[in-house]
Amino acid sequence: MKSESRIFNLLALFLFAMAAVYGVWTSKIDEGTEWVGVVALILSGLLCGMCGQFFSLVARRIEARPEDRSDAEISEGAGDLGFFSPGSYWPFGIAVAASIAGLGVAYWFPWLIALGVIAVLFAVTGLLFEYYTRTGEH
Repeated sequence: MKSESRIFNLLALFLFAMAAVYGVWTSKIDEGTEWVGVVALILSGLLCGMCGQFFSLVARRIEARPEDRSDAEISEGAGDLGFFSPGSYWPFGIAVAASIAGLGVAYWFPWLIALGVIAVLFAVTGLLFEYYTRTGEH
């Protein structure tokens, strides 16, 4: 987790620096500073910083992984990494439902927004419980 933390924290620093450069650069135009880009870069830097701090917090709570140690052997990283779905249609359903909600926002149809939000919740629930099985029942 240390390597992920470094990547995100360095990316956050880069985005903050680019926000400053962008703000100074656009202040030279006739209309003045272009604030939408500056705010977008700052918010992106904050999001990357939040992810980086989360990864550093997790890295302190767990023991070092082979990826985080310089003296690790390749064989230490062998084994199961987890369960990955071989194929699922739920992400497509989430995308369609989010598109419906987005169209509702774009044209300001409250009924379409509500329909899209309900469809998103249904699709996310389907994705979440796709491999859930009850145990103990006969």
